[in-house]
Amino acid sequence: MNINDYDYELDEKYIAQTPLNNRCESKLMVLNKETGDIEHTKFFDIKKYFKKGDVLVLNNTKVLPARLMGKKSETDANIEVLLLKNIEGDIWECLARPGKRLHIGTEVIFNEKLKCIVKEKLEDGIIRVEFIYDGIFLEIIEEIGLMPLPPYIHESLEEQNRYQTVYAKYIGSAAAPTAGLHFTNDLLDEIKDIGVTICYVTLHVGLGTFRPVEVDNIKEHHMHSEYYEMTNEVANILNQAKEEHRNIYAVGTTSTRVLETVASKYGKFQECSGNTDIFIYPGYKFLAINGLITNFHLPKSTLLMLVSALSKREFILNAYEVAKENNYRFFSFGDAMFIK
Repeated sequence: MNINDYDYELDEKYIAQTPLNNRCESKLMVLNKETGDIEHTKFFDIKKYFKKGDVLVLNNTKVLPARLMGKKSETDANIEVLLLKNIEGDIWECLARPGKRLHIGTEVIFNEKLKCIVKEKLEDGIIRVEFIYDGIFLEIIEEIGLMPLPPYIHESLEEQNRYQTVYAKYIGSAAAPTAGLHFTNDLLDEIKDIGVTICYVTLHVGLGTFRPVEVDNIKEHHMHSEYYEMTNEVANILNQAKEEHRNIYAVGTTSTRVLETVASKYGKFQECSGNTDIFIYPGYKFLAINGLITNFHLPKSTLLMLVSALSKREFILNAYEVAKENNYRFFSFGDAMFIK
C-alpha cells in the first residue's frame, strides 16, 4: 500500500495536449482484468465488445468554466480562483493561486459584475468565498470563466466544448469526466442498436478526483467529497441487470464511484443523492460494476489505484508500459482503455 507501488515513468511526449479532430478515433486498449491479456483497436470499435442486455453507465455532469481571473482590490495583484463546489447560496469552496496572498476579508474583483470576499481558509489550500454579483451568477461565469484544463495541458483549447462530453447536462464540475470524451452521439446510437441500455448518473467532479496523494501509505489518504445523484429510473435498470446477471459497465472512474457508493451504502441501487468520499484501491470488492472504460492516469494518482483494484496492479502497470511502446496518448485528451 505504498504510494511508490503506483509510480511509473512517463515522458512528456506521451501527454496529449489537444483532442483529436474526431472524438471516437482515439486508440482503445482492451484489457482482460483476469488474465492481463491485451488487444489494440480504435475507440469506434468498442461496440463489438458489448452484447445485448449490457448496461452502460455514463456521468452526465457538465463542466463549469470554473477558472476565474481577478485582482485583489487592495493591491491589484493577479489572483486565479478555481470554483470547486457550491456549499450553499453564493458560498463556494475554491482553490486560489497564489493562495498565500489571501486572508479572511480579502476582496477579489473579476469584472464590473462579479467579485468575491474570502470568508474562510481551510486545509489543502482551499478557501470559502462569498460571491457578490449583478445579474445571474452562472451566466456571468459562462461569460468570463475559462475551462479548467489540467496543469499538464499547455496548449490552448480552440473549441471549449471539446472539454465537455456530448451528453453533458447538469453543470457543476471543475473537471471533465474524461473517459466520456471519446463518445459521439452516433457511436452511442450504434451501441443502443446492439441492445445495450445506456443510462446516466451525475457526479460533479471536484478536488476528490484530481487531488494528488501526498502520503506514503495510501490508506492514510483522505478523499474530498463530491456531489452525486442517481434517479429512481436508473436504479431500477441497474437492479434488474444485477438480478439477471447482466454486465454493468461504467464509463469513467467518476461513474464508478457513484455506482460503488450507492451499492455499498444501500446494498442495492436506489434513488439518492449526497456526497461521496469513497476511495477505491486494491483490496476493494466491487459490488456494482463488471468493467470500466477509462483513460490512462497520472502516476501515483487515486485513479490509477482504482483501476488497479478492478484488475491487478501488475496488469495495469504492464498495460501502461505496452501503451507507451505503442505510442498511446495519456491523460485527459488521451486514448482509452476498456477493462473487462
